[in-house]
Order: sequence, then C-alpha cells, then structure tokens
Amino acid sequence: MTTVAEHYKNHLAPVYLWMAGGFDAAISRGESEVNAVCPNPSNGFTAIDLGAGFGMHSIPLARCGYSVVAIDSSPKLLEVLQDHIESLPIQTVEDDLLAFQKYLNAKAHLILCMGDTLTHLSDAQSVEQLFSLVAESLHPDGMFITTFRDYTSALVGDGRFIPVKSDNDRILTCFLEYSPDYVTVHDVLHERSGSIWQLSVSSYRKLRLSPEWVSSKLQAKGFTVRIEPGLAGMVRVVAKRLKLRSTGPARKAAQSG
Repeated sequence: MTTVAEHYKNHLAPVYLWMAGGFDAAISRGESEVNAVCPNPSNGFTAIDLGAGFGMHSIPLARCGYSVVAIDSSPKLLEVLQDHIESLPIQTVEDDLLAFQKYLNAKAHLILCMGDTLTHLSDAQSVEQLFSLVAESLHPDGMFITTFRDYTSALVGDGRFIPVKSDNDRILTCFLEYSPDYVTVHDVLHERSGSIWQLSVSSYRKLRLSPEWVSSKLQAKGFTVRIEPGLAGMVRVVAKRLKLRSTGPARKAAQSG
C-alpha cells in the first residue's frame, strides 16, 4: 500500500483528467458548484483551494473575482492548472494541505477542500488540526466548504467492486476493503497498448468520516454548519465562521448590570 501522494503520482494523476471527463467538462461542473454555494466576492477577496488538483474549483473562483491560492501535493495536476491560468489571479503551491498557512499574507474569505480530499488526511486528529487551522485563517463571517464520501456504512460482497470509468482503451475499477477507521481503496487500471492490455494496481487508505462527526468538530471550532448533497454522491458541508462577540465596555457594562 502506498501513500496518497505516491498513489496519485504513480497511478491516478496520469489518468485523472480522463476520469473527470476532460478539462472543460470538469471546469464546467466546478463552476456550477462554485456558483451554487460560494459567496460572491468583493474586491480583494482571497480563496484557498485545498487539494486543488487541475483547478476544477480554482479556475471558476478566479473567474468570478477571487484571488486564489491553489494547493495540492501532485505536481502533475498543478502543471495542468498552471497551463490554464492565463491571466487569472491564481497562485499554485505544491505542498501538504496542513501547511497552507505558510502561503497566506492575510486572512482568507473562503477556504475549500473539495472532491474527496478530506478523507486523504492520515487520521482523525489531522482532520481536527485542519479545522483549527481553517478557523484561525478565516475572516469573521468567512466560509469553509468541504465535500467527501461517507464511507461509514461498509459495502459488502460484490458491492465493494466499483466501476469508475471505461472506454475502448482504458478501464478503471476500484475495490474497497474496510477496517474500523479506514477504507483501503485498490485502484485497478487496465490500459490497451496496441493489441495488448496492461494491468497496473495501486492502493491507499482513506478515512471513514461521518457527516455528523465533521459537523460536530467544525461547530466546536466556532462554525455554524449545514450538511447537504454534493456532486457525484458526495456529502457537502458548508461551514460559516461566527463573528466573535464584542467584549467592549458597553457589553461589559450591560453584563454587570
């Protein structure tokens, strides 16, 4: 079993755009999601896209007026994004998600962690650490939006085999194995080379996170939270940072009276 970064570098990144249905189709889906859930930016608004990949959400965010910091661990996917930035205000960063604060000059107005990126973190403590960093890094009334797959109900038997995508020259299937805190994803890729089919297999772990657990941890960090359906069967969690209550003289006087 490989790490997430190794799995993407050697196995998924080369076929990721194909999995997504091509660049234009993926950007169009990202644009629909951005328009549906992200607040309209004012001048100078900054967005952080954690697990940005090839820019499915970064590009639509920049097009609607955000300055975007796009962070991902895959240089190949970030290279695709870089090739499509043109004059858009997007900074690409190859680094771990938990290191994103290094690239902030001021508090952000919006932080995204989309796709199934949240489950790629190593353990539940890392998820809580990310939520703490997000809370520290947002403006008052800033928003954090994440999507992920709910693996808490284990598939059984043949249901663990999931056809991802196929065409005349490529077939991608995944197989899931469950343990108490993780699901191990085995990605099985067949590719045609002339008349010969070549097989490559790689596996990595994802966290089994429930929407209720994610919501409770975000609320504990000072967010109001709503849970709703996301794209492609994912859960979407929209969390808004609460403004700190005033502790000025007027409020203290009212409390003492």
